[in-house]
Amino acid sequence: MAVSVQLPPAPDWRDILRPGSRLFLGSGAACPHQLMEQLLEQERLFNDLQLHQTLTLGPAPWTERRFGRNLTVNAFFLDPRLSDLVNTGQDDYTPVHSSEIAHLLEEGVINVDTALVMVSPPDAYGYCSLGPAVGLLPSVLKVARCVVAQINPAMPRTGGLGHIPLSRFDYAITHEAPLPELPAPELSEAHQQIGYYAAQLIDDGDTVQAGVGPVGTATLQALPQHKHLGLHTELMGDPARELFAAGVVDNSRKSLLPGKLVATMLLGSQALYAFADGNPHLDLRPAEFVNNPLNIARNDRMVAVNSALLVDLTGQVAMDSVQGKFRAGIGSQVDFVRGAAMSRRGRPVIALPSTWTDDQGQRRSRIVAQMPPGAGVGINRADIHYVITEYGIATLRGRTIQERVQELIEIAHPDFREDLLREAREHHLVPPYFQLPPPTKERESPLLQRTKIRLRDGQDYVLRLLNPSDDRRLQEFFYSHTEETIMRRYGFTVTRMSRERAFELVGVDQNRDLALGLFELQGPRQVIHAVGRYYLERDDTSAEMAFVVREKKRRLGMARLLIERMVAVAKARGLEKLWARVDRDNEAMLGLFRRFGAVEVPGESLDELRVEILLQGNQAPKEKPRPQFLRHFGPQP
Repeated sequence: MAVSVQLPPAPDWRDILRPGSRLFLGSGAACPHQLMEQLLEQERLFNDLQLHQTLTLGPAPWTERRFGRNLTVNAFFLDPRLSDLVNTGQDDYTPVHSSEIAHLLEEGVINVDTALVMVSPPDAYGYCSLGPAVGLLPSVLKVARCVVAQINPAMPRTGGLGHIPLSRFDYAITHEAPLPELPAPELSEAHQQIGYYAAQLIDDGDTVQAGVGPVGTATLQALPQHKHLGLHTELMGDPARELFAAGVVDNSRKSLLPGKLVATMLLGSQALYAFADGNPHLDLRPAEFVNNPLNIARNDRMVAVNSALLVDLTGQVAMDSVQGKFRAGIGSQVDFVRGAAMSRRGRPVIALPSTWTDDQGQRRSRIVAQMPPGAGVGINRADIHYVITEYGIATLRGRTIQERVQELIEIAHPDFREDLLREAREHHLVPPYFQLPPPTKERESPLLQRTKIRLRDGQDYVLRLLNPSDDRRLQEFFYSHTEETIMRRYGFTVTRMSRERAFELVGVDQNRDLALGLFELQGPRQVIHAVGRYYLERDDTSAEMAFVVREKKRRLGMARLLIERMVAVAKARGLEKLWARVDRDNEAMLGLFRRFGAVEVPGESLDELRVEILLQGNQAPKEKPRPQFLRHFGPQP
């Protein structure tokens, strides 16, 4: 039954702006700008006022210096505008996990006298909606002495727990205005490459958290081929809306709130706000619920992708400050890192461009040997499972200090790798034999990029270059071989592969030679199942190939896939011929080479043939079509 509603009176600013008052400002796209304009007209009443806020869209005239100490801001999260104010001492910043702010409000540690909010008009039952910004407001409204609302008819009514009775408002104004938009971030090539790599850590059916900045946007835009994804995130933007519209995100596999897009706030375009209006699939909830690590962990296979300022070679992450200046905030990043780590088969990921430019215009590495003074470590070295830059993915979970140092140096910008290695040596963080091969000149080539592939056994594998940090993985692969496999590969019995010898085989110059591996990802563990390599000969026009496939993984197409990729790379490099030694009785391998048009000539012994693939005019194998069971993600030759 509908109820009659009567709007609250217009604001009595003398009652609202009492000396020493602490105000809380509505966030995001629901910042009550018209209400703030009226408040700022009461400057004569300002006396030691402090305004608590998180992120807001639109102009922020209340941050102008003309108000001096009579109106200051305490920010829980910093954008560039607030960073400048905090770093000059005009305003202040509270480093706090967003999931804990509600507790600080309830305990009175953070005091709120007046809340300033924007809401929708009341419905037939007298309830207003907090629209696209639920966030901290339910907790704020529980403790505020006075609540002032800007009722905006343009405000969408959103599903979830953001409905407030009109009776809770002491004062109100009605003013219609379009909600401020968050422009889509500009994505550099580095961001796009980061998104490509991040997508490889996300499987069908996973639940994803990604923000609205360049890294989060690039990650979500790289997921159009995925299926049955779920969303549980603090901030939801247009890329998530587009994935939902495309059916990529359907929330059907979520273990917490299945079928629901779960967030605390929406930031994006008018299309996003229109999408949210009355949408039963959307569930906006308070930050203390959405960002609670225990609730995040209730999502099985939770993948949290967040950015950072710096990562040191041991895995520590700086989030809110660098060079002694505050540049961001704690926000929900640690909450989601911890929640994803506790989730069954969850994955916390830090993704960041490899370099940044400081205030003096100097380019610096975001991968650092040690955290410099003034960098605020927000995530410790045991929390992160993966770090991504545009140069690749470093796996940290369960890795030793030496192993993670090697992997992080490999994904640093090539201009800084030698300096990082030198500093790592000075602190004894790498084994004495570790060296860096020359940077791969064709790193951006699709032929050499890490590629996720599904084979006929239904499992996903990763095809990529072997890296120096794969030395232990290659050892484990070697010790899995039978005596027959070792004899066919090496021509004699080999019983030991030292770490140093394994490093020689993975630390190759990939500009001259080529060493590829097919890996199975078992959580953070990477298991090599096949290796293919070629060695360029002195004439620089031909190369010798060699392969080995784990016995239990044969007849899945691994060797064929490696040959295809090596032939494509060799052609791109202008080689004329690839050849290999094959035992006469190895019919499986001979048959495979024949499908690539290889010619057979006598080998160095009666038991051996030399097979040659002529690359000029060489075509893809003709006898059998490319297997339909191969599902590729990302660039293909």
